[in-house]
Amino acid sequence: MAKKILTSFFLILTALSYGQIGGKYTYQFLNLVTSPRQAALGGKTVTIYDNDVNQAIFNPATINVEMDNHLSVNYGSYYGEVTYGTAAYAYTWDRHVQTFHAGVNYVNYGTFEGYDETGNRTSDFTGSEIALSFGYAYNIPWTDIHIGANAKLISSTLESYNSFGAAVDLGAIYVDEDNDINIGLAVRNVGMQITTYAGLQEKLPLEIIAGISQQMENVPIRWHLTLENLQQWNIAFSNPNRAESSIDGEVQEEKVSFINNALRHVILGAELFPGKSLNFRLGYNFRRGEELSITDQRTFAGISAGFGLRFNTVKFDYSYSRYTSAGNTSLFGLTINLQ
Repeated sequence: MAKKILTSFFLILTALSYGQIGGKYTYQFLNLVTSPRQAALGGKTVTIYDNDVNQAIFNPATINVEMDNHLSVNYGSYYGEVTYGTAAYAYTWDRHVQTFHAGVNYVNYGTFEGYDETGNRTSDFTGSEIALSFGYAYNIPWTDIHIGANAKLISSTLESYNSFGAAVDLGAIYVDEDNDINIGLAVRNVGMQITTYAGLQEKLPLEIIAGISQQMENVPIRWHLTLENLQQWNIAFSNPNRAESSIDGEVQEEKVSFINNALRHVILGAELFPGKSLNFRLGYNFRRGEELSITDQRTFAGISAGFGLRFNTVKFDYSYSRYTSAGNTSLFGLTINLQ
C-alpha cells in the first residue's frame, strides 16, 4: 500500500512539471548545494533522513522531530569574489503539529567594474541574490511515506536591476527502517517572477531529483545514488575540442552516446561511519566530470570529498569539490544543537 501511494505521488509531481524544460532560467543560485555534507556526496542528495537540518532546504519531506532546535550556518567561496552561504533552523511545535523549518540561501557576486556602451569607465557595481524558505512535512498515516513543501521568497539585485519571485519545493521520501533504505524525490523551484529585471519574464530553474540510499548491513557505509535533471532527458552537449576533421576539412562534431547522456544524470556518494562523531564522505558527479574534463589531461573534475566532526552539541563539516585545475570550491559548516 505504501509503495503504491508513493508511486502515485511521484507521478503527480512529474506531471505537474511536464513541458517546463529547456530555455534560459533566472535565479540559478537556487540549485547550489546547501551544505558541506551535501557537496561532499556529489551535490544533490535528497535521501538524507536524520537530524541534518540543512537537508530540508533541498527536500522538505525530510523535515522531522530530530531536527528540533538545530541551527546550521554554512559558508563557501566560489570563483573569484563570489561567496555563498546558507542557514537553516527547525523547531518542533508539539507532538501533534510536529516540526517547522526555516532556511535562507544567499550569494554575493562581488564587485564589478562598470563601463558604458562606448567603453567609458563608470562606477563599480555589485550583485547579490537571496531566498527565504519556510517548510513543513507530513507523515502519511499508517505508512512510511513523508511528504513536504517549502515556500520560498526570492530577491535578486544585479547592478541597478531588481527582481522578486516566489516558488515552492515539493518533496517525498519513503523511509524503510527495517532495511535501512530511503527513497526520495524532490521537485524544486516551481514558481515565477513577480517583478522582472527589465520587463522580460524569465523561467525559474525547475528541477526534478530522485534518489535512493541504504545503510549497509555489515559495513559502516551508507551509499547514495541520485538522479538529477529528470525534467529533461537530453542534457549533454558536444564538446568542440573533441570534434574530428576529415581530410577535406569537414568538421564532424562529437556524438554523445545514449549511455553517456544517461550517466550525466547520475551522482554517486558514500558516507563512512554515518551517524558517528567522525565520518568521512566521498562523491562523484558524472555530469560535472564530463563537462569540465579537458582533452588529453586528467583533471579529476566531478570528485568531491569531505568530513564531519561532532563535539557534544556542535558539529563541524567541511567539503572540497573538484571542478577544474584553475577553480575548485570548499564549503564550511557549523551546526549547533540548541536543546
